[in-house]
Amino acid sequence: MGKSLSLIIGAIVTIIGLVLLVAWRYEFFFFLRGVIPCLLILGGVIAIIAGVSELKDVLKSKGQ
Repeated sequence: MGKSLSLIIGAIVTIIGLVLLVAWRYEFFFFLRGVIPCLLILGGVIAIIAGVSELKDVLKSKGQ
């Protein structure tokens, strides 16, 4: 009973989410305009940190 109940609840929540997305599409796009630049900045910082870490590993392995 638990698995079928979770499928039913999941379907209901998905349908409600789609209806609200259509109803509030302007607010959603307004939200995306604010979030996407922040995510790009965060992704860039993570890429820089990963690159610096990899560079340190390469330099450390050459030094041994």
